[in-house]
Amino acid sequence: MKTRLTLLLFSVLLATTLLAQVPPPPPDDPSTGGGGGGPVGDGGGAPIAEGLGILLALGIAYGGRKCYEAYKADKAKRHPEV
Repeated sequence: MKTRLTLLLFSVLLATTLLAQVPPPPPDDPSTGGGGGGPVGDGGGAPIAEGLGILLALGIAYGGRKCYEAYKADKAKRHPEV
């Protein structure tokens, strides 16, 4: 059980590095007169990755809590306290 928990925690911590954002590209050459970035007002700038990461983290926490409660209930059935 301890090995599984350690492996789970390690993989979760390792996976959080995958959620890091890529740095923005360097600005265009100022001598050409072009500005950096995309077109203004394109409307597609909603950051989805942060919300997805939070949703996954909360889902993992909820599932872990449910597993822990099921483990406690099973343990209480097997070894009732006096």
